Amino acid sequence: MPELPEVEVVRAGLARHMTGRTVTRVEVLDPRPLRRQDGGAQAFVDQLTGRTVTAAVRRGKFLWLPLDDGRALSAHLGMSGQLLVRGTAPTSGPEPDTEPVSAAPFLADPDARPGGRPVDLSATVQPRYVRDLSTSPRHLRIRLHLSDAAAGGTVPDPGSGAVLDLVDQRMLGGLHVVDLVPTADGAPGGAGSPEPLLPADATHIARDLLDPALQRTGTGGVVDRVRASNRAIKTLLLDQGLVSGIGNIYADEGLWEAGVHGLRPGTALGPRVVSRILQSTAEVMTRALKVGGTSFDALYVDVDGAAGFFARELGAYGRQGLDCRRCGATMLREVLAGRSHTYCPRCQTRPRRPGRPQRARRER
Repeated sequence: MPELPEVEVVRAGLARHMTGRTVTRVEVLDPRPLRRQDGGAQAFVDQLTGRTVTAAVRRGKFLWLPLDDGRALSAHLGMSGQLLVRGTAPTSGPEPDTEPVSAAPFLADPDARPGGRPVDLSATVQPRYVRDLSTSPRHLRIRLHLSDAAAGGTVPDPGSGAVLDLVDQRMLGGLHVVDLVPTADGAPGGAGSPEPLLPADATHIARDLLDPALQRTGTGGVVDRVRASNRAIKTLLLDQGLVSGIGNIYADEGLWEAGVHGLRPGTALGPRVVSRILQSTAEVMTRALKVGGTSFDALYVDVDGAAGFFARELGAYGRQGLDCRRCGATMLREVLAGRSHTYCPRCQTRPRRPGRPQRARRER
């Protein structure tokens, strides 16, 4: 499933292409992605037609497009969902640190070093460059027809037929129009808008590690909440009600960077160790964001159909059986609470009593 960096890349692309555009027509080719929509497909069409997109906002993995009537188009990408924009030109320049790098330098030079960091292709699956923006892509479910130029814009789009497509192979994602409600703390709802609003069905989603409004320390902060729990630290990192945006990839990466085994319970970790884990995970996601996120196949692309290239820099995820980049030991993988966990047995010492509160088994 796409995690924070991948969803942020999509959000930034939607902000550039969609802000100020009006939905002129809605095509529902398959109603199943609208299963969360009150009133069904017809209500979705009625509530979107004629509405103008005012921003693109993200909290964790949760994404929404505020509309000019005070509501929002909420999007969940699921395991295979893609939001692809076709027939538009960017309405503004790229946001700082969110523009994915071009694929060309990587394809031409395997030893390219974005940001001065060494890059290789030792991930278990080589990342690929993807660009399929055909007029009738496979698994097209929903199509929003857009105004040819942003409202108030001065530069018209080339050609015509600007659209936003929801393409979803496995049908686990979806769209729906939802009310916006005030945030509990009065801070902005998420990245991409200063408004203290978020979708009514996203109030349970915690702030993410890249959100300046996240309370990491102090009474009730993330560090205290982690240390009060008997659950394994990897399970806690994946809890979207504690801190959002982290999935299996970046949980493994953050723990490997911090040198902590994912089975260690929160109660066994000191405040400095928890802070180090959070900081390491945030730094990994920031690096991933600069190269478009992690793409292993054609399902993980931005709104222009381009894949991310962070798979080349992964230190843990997908590297079982390979040498640890830090110490050279053979990387191992276990199953922890139903999720795989890849780690270095030398850098990330396994706790001696794994049966309290969770037991991990070696994956064969």
